[in-house]
Amino acid sequence: MNDLEKNYARTFMTASGACVMAHLRKITIERVLGPNATDSELRSLESQRALVHQMENMIQRGRQ
Repeated sequence: MNDLEKNYARTFMTASGACVMAHLRKITIERVLGPNATDSELRSLESQRALVHQMENMIQRGRQ
């Protein structure tokens, strides 16, 4: 998996890649749902957050 991790790091180490990751963080990890959010909305957002976290982890491992 080392090559894949390095590819993530290379892809997102550019200014454009960093901008994309910042946008993904903003619309997922930093997003807050109100108290009226449905179970489906909560599950969907949590899945999105998990994906962005996975991408960030791959980038971090690729940089090491």
